[in-house]
Amino acid sequence: MPDLSYNFDHVERLTIGTIGPIGQRTFYLQAHVSQRRISLTVEKEQVQALADALDHLLDEVVTRNPLLPTADDLLLPDMTLEVPLEALFKVVQMGLGYEAESDLVVLVIQGQVNEEEDPVLVRFAFTRLQARALGNRAAELIAVSRPTCGNCGRPIEQSGHFCPERNGHGPGKSPSVE
Repeated sequence: MPDLSYNFDHVERLTIGTIGPIGQRTFYLQAHVSQRRISLTVEKEQVQALADALDHLLDEVVTRNPLLPTADDLLLPDMTLEVPLEALFKVVQMGLGYEAESDLVVLVIQGQVNEEEDPVLVRFAFTRLQARALGNRAAELIAVSRPTCGNCGRPIEQSGHFCPERNGHGPGKSPSVE
């Protein structure tokens, strides 16, 4: 049986991107390590959760361990996806942490290649600056998404939205009792 776990201690490049038009996009997390490119498919909700978690983690870490940027750190990284995209697997769960001794952010991802196979684990370790860029990129992708209905949480299409929570009643209307 092949090894289904990957451990990448120093990711050279890490990004999130999409393929397809808004409303039909496929989200990818992509990493480069030692001449190897790994792409994983992720759900929009996972991208949002990762953006929020990275922001929270980095704000917490910087209070305990300030980061003094260098001139190179101020250069904006290229966050575009590289093609061809062949996803290793679809992300099922993600965990985020920080290793103080190495000053690296760690992202552990569990995925599933198919239902018959055991879960695959991937561990990426990367700098706080890479983490901030990744979080910002994820937030940018979410910001251009379709608006979400405040009642049911489903996306609102340009053509309109039928909200099952409103039961056919418009804003400010309530069902009449006769």
